[in-house]
Amino acid sequence: MTPASNPDLSAPGEPKVRYAVVGLGWIAQAAVLPAFANALENSQLVALVSGDSTKHQELSKRYGVNYTYSYEQYEDCLHSGKIDAVFIALPNHLHREYAVRAAEAGIHVLCEKPMAVTQQDCEAMIRACANNSVKLMIAYRLHFEKANMQAVEIVQSGQIGEPRIFHSAFTQQVVEGNVRLFPKTMGGGTVPDMGIYCINAARYLFQDEPIEVSAFSANLGEPRFSEVDEMTSAVLRFRGERLATYTCSFGTASVSNYQVVGTKGDLRVDPAYIFGGEIKHQLTIDAQTTEYTFEPQDQFAAELIYFSDCILKSQTPVPSGVEGLADVRIIEAIEHSAKTGNPVQLGEFERQERPTKALLIPRPAVDKPELIRAAPPWGK
Repeated sequence: MTPASNPDLSAPGEPKVRYAVVGLGWIAQAAVLPAFANALENSQLVALVSGDSTKHQELSKRYGVNYTYSYEQYEDCLHSGKIDAVFIALPNHLHREYAVRAAEAGIHVLCEKPMAVTQQDCEAMIRACANNSVKLMIAYRLHFEKANMQAVEIVQSGQIGEPRIFHSAFTQQVVEGNVRLFPKTMGGGTVPDMGIYCINAARYLFQDEPIEVSAFSANLGEPRFSEVDEMTSAVLRFRGERLATYTCSFGTASVSNYQVVGTKGDLRVDPAYIFGGEIKHQLTIDAQTTEYTFEPQDQFAAELIYFSDCILKSQTPVPSGVEGLADVRIIEAIEHSAKTGNPVQLGEFERQERPTKALLIPRPAVDKPELIRAAPPWGK
């Protein structure tokens, strides 16, 4: 009996979904592992998968994890009977392989974004999970964040009139050697790493899919940007003659904001895409501005609780594999446009279900843990 069909997950008592976290880099250590303490009602961290024995030793002790596996032992982990789901926090080009292997072992898959490097990879992941009757969710943490879901509600309520313009900037300095600077064939570059937040936000705020994209990249030729763009700007055209623009960069100061401009007013969210800090709204209607502050919440615990609930109740997650595919097809189009200098037309792609405030699961922000042989993209 596979975990997908086993109603008695975890130990006796209230059912819990047992997770292995695969990949113990910065995002796993800074956010995923600590989040389990805020998701105890239905989620349990039981295994770690990494190629680093020091991480195994220190992180298993810190989080009380009994089972550790190397990447070569991944199949042992999947077939151990100890886990029901994996949280994949590996570099982008490994998402497909590790998700498909989990699905074929009957293990549910929660995968970091971007879902994969290509549309074909995404489709293979969706197909593998469907064929093996396991759940697949892509870790769009902002779908579980109050300020961003409140922004959706404001825009869709008509308070700013008809939304016509979305504009965003998401930038930071990324140090040489970071995984984000890997070649594009391995999922590196500003568009999949940072641009995906802007793309996804435009889609959930406009509640639609773009029909055309144009993009330009810039690069001053620093050695760290030898394999990827330093910055990229894109224009996404939506039906109803609406435009979304954004710029993302690995070589400028840290900025994280977006603005939605309507026929009666505008909403600015700044910072927009962070985790672990306050997010602010500035809503202007008829020249009157109101400001709101949203306290930091544990977005990753909310993801875990929601996905576990989907497994236990046999429900399809809203940030599904199709949601991940929707962004990857746009990323590919943007990168093609930037390379060729030509706009790219996008075919029909219907996404029926969008994130709303119904997904919110409030949990307090976690303290920043000490990192073990890992560093954020901006360095120590």
